Amino acid sequence: MTLPDPDGASPVMAQWFALKAEHPEALLFLRMGDFYELFFDDAAAAAGALDIALTARGRHDGQPIAMCGVPVAAAGPYLARLIRRGFRVAIAEQTERPSARQKGPLGRAVVRLVTAGTLTEDELLEASRPNLLLALVASGDPATLGAAWIDVSTGLFETERLPASATDELLGRLDPAEILAAPDLELGDFASKRAPLAAVPPPLAARQRLADAFKVASLDALGSFTDAEAMAAAAALDYVRRTQAGRLPRLSRPASATTQATLGIDPATRASLELLAARDGGTALSLYGAMARTLSAAGGRALAGWIAAPLTDIAAIAARQDGWTWLAAEPERARALREALRGAPDIARALARLSLGRGAPRDLAALRDGLACAKAAAEAIAADSLPAILAEAGHRLLQAQPLARRLTAALAAALPTRLEEGGVIAPGFDGELDAERALCTDSRRTVAGMQNDYAQALGVASLKIRHHAQLGYVIEVPTTAAARLSSQPGVVLRQGTASLARLSTEPLADLDRRIAEAQERAMSRERLVWDSLVDAALAEPSLAAIAETLSLLDVLQSAAARASDGRWCRAQVDDKAGLILRDCRHPVVEAALPRAQRFTANDCDLAPEHRVMLLTGPNMAGKSTFLRQTALAVILAQAGLPVPAAQAQIGVVDRLFSRVGAADDLARGRSTFMVEMTETAAILNLAGPRSLVVVDEIGRGTATLDGLAIAWAVLEALHSGVRCRAIFATHFHELAQLAGSLPRMRAHTMRVREWKGQVVFQHEVVEGAARRSWGVHVARLAGVPAPVVARAARLLVTLERDHARAAPVMPLFAGAAEPETPSATAALLAAVAALDPDRMSPREALDALYALRAALHDVPVGSGDNALG
Repeated sequence: MTLPDPDGASPVMAQWFALKAEHPEALLFLRMGDFYELFFDDAAAAAGALDIALTARGRHDGQPIAMCGVPVAAAGPYLARLIRRGFRVAIAEQTERPSARQKGPLGRAVVRLVTAGTLTEDELLEASRPNLLLALVASGDPATLGAAWIDVSTGLFETERLPASATDELLGRLDPAEILAAPDLELGDFASKRAPLAAVPPPLAARQRLADAFKVASLDALGSFTDAEAMAAAAALDYVRRTQAGRLPRLSRPASATTQATLGIDPATRASLELLAARDGGTALSLYGAMARTLSAAGGRALAGWIAAPLTDIAAIAARQDGWTWLAAEPERARALREALRGAPDIARALARLSLGRGAPRDLAALRDGLACAKAAAEAIAADSLPAILAEAGHRLLQAQPLARRLTAALAAALPTRLEEGGVIAPGFDGELDAERALCTDSRRTVAGMQNDYAQALGVASLKIRHHAQLGYVIEVPTTAAARLSSQPGVVLRQGTASLARLSTEPLADLDRRIAEAQERAMSRERLVWDSLVDAALAEPSLAAIAETLSLLDVLQSAAARASDGRWCRAQVDDKAGLILRDCRHPVVEAALPRAQRFTANDCDLAPEHRVMLLTGPNMAGKSTFLRQTALAVILAQAGLPVPAAQAQIGVVDRLFSRVGAADDLARGRSTFMVEMTETAAILNLAGPRSLVVVDEIGRGTATLDGLAIAWAVLEALHSGVRCRAIFATHFHELAQLAGSLPRMRAHTMRVREWKGQVVFQHEVVEGAARRSWGVHVARLAGVPAPVVARAARLLVTLERDHARAAPVMPLFAGAAEPETPSATAALLAAVAALDPDRMSPREALDALYALRAALHDVPVGSGDNALG
């Protein structure tokens, strides 16, 4: 944005120009009294985004200065809308107090830069989702990146060294709110979240900067970090410090996640499986929504983290399973734990606000109440024999009880919204504060006594002594008595209105001064006590661990609650090569079904000797559901969560690929088929023997023979080249004939019944291959007009016969030659069944009759045992 020329600006606008020059890329909120004001282009942009009035104030260079503003007390919702629209906001506050000697405008400075990745306020954050700032830095090796991510709202700080080719996978797993990256680094679908990456310190300087931030002599004291990780971590830390006007929030010590063993899931697979959010952006129809039985915001974030990053470490998976399995077997203790966690406050986010000086009384209360929840949770799971994960949790929960007792004694039962309102510290906690408050209370009694005295001395029964914001304590009397009283010695008329007059006396002015001083002393003392409590909380090293432990227990009780109906199992996760599911269900689809309708469960057997499943069958029969439920079962099992199946044995999957459903990418000029081929290429290049691949309709986006050739080649590559576990769903029924040449492939199909001309999809997976397609029937179910369906059925007969003659070795529709269901007769029956005489016009009925008559000539004599009568 080009700034106007600051020459000749008023003093206030001169301040605006100076502050705007510090953050030219951000909207500047300039504090002026009770409002944040915006000017020039900032005002025009904000007014449009917020749908508020755009006005003008004064002139600059002969033109009106555009202006709009938002109330300081209600700035949160406006900030949230601006951040969601992609803006950054620099907040400039008054740094001087007004005084009688003040000349010119009050001093102002930018105290915070609000960006998507550095939010701390609850109203700006999603309670159950992390809010990550990610820094990506290229190291000396261009093929390697250093990554570091910080959640300013909770203090999370992690790093990772990764190949540049794995950037998409990292972005999909973290889903950061803001990304610091060089302009030439490709971010794909996350490009809109890019923020400018400032100069990155070299490795030695980066390491020292991190060591200084965490008050250690060397970064080695915090762990082992590569140069790339250290550079990315320093860049992220510098950015946070810059947005917080030089302050750093309370951050956990950085932890390297480079060696963390997690299941690889690319962004296309995450979108296909709708892990944390459905395609409409909501969570109700996502895997997270189907699994969530958490009771706290922090527990929701932890569950989302487990689903987003399933493990490949068998021991870590088993530890999580041990926790919820024990709770499921101890329903009384699980119930007590749920009661302890119900409504647990967000300790981590409260700590972050307190560490940045933005804490409110409710934040200290969150620590107090959270520690009470921690104690109750520890008592709920106390037992002689506990799984290691629960035993360690119980020990951590009791570590900050001295702080809990201090906060309980210090904080008042009913807290104000802001510290400045007073009454935060409970009576009896601090003697000096109690003494100052007593002076204020005594002063009020004195005011009441003076009011009675003045009323009698001046002879005005209705006389009142009230406090006025500008005048202090004054005498208020009816206007009719004002003239007589103002002539009394020592009585001064201060203000008059139509109905009353305000007067003052020297004793009253002296009392006003003493009360104001007492209130100021009480406020100062309360602030001092508050600061000591905040310092004590920030100095307590176990609070972050307690917050994390409470969220862990919330996820474990959620898993136990999810598995409580007995239809979910604990998966056996091992290092074998198989993948076997018995009576497996799709958790999201099942949850969305009406209560009276049951989900049809299916088995999936990808043992090493038949690790590739070819799945054929019509649309709407359930192929896509079966593919996705298998992939989701692996994610849940390796996340350490219950699996919706009677039994599950899963050899650890290192990478998961799901290509189910078609979508284009028109913004980048890619058709549906190009997207399909790009995703197929990624699978073939990245998958390995320990991977699971579930794909649907490879090759269907192009001409029939092209598509069949591509599908054939991809199926062979998965079977004999990649050698992974795979489910390959297709409408190319010819591929079933490859069973003879691909020994580890077995053909399966979706069971379909035909009853009185109607198709019944049974949603069952059985061995064998589909004998025909049912597209015409699906078209009828979708509501395609009956004449069109009849015409399609007649054309299908001709096309099948012609293709069978041209390609006798691998006919496109093998069912055409099946003697038990002649395709011509079946198509004619389908056309008749599709007719609805009650809804057809006479002309439509006549057209349909002609179409059926023409189709009769295509039916071989005697076919179907006179099925048409």
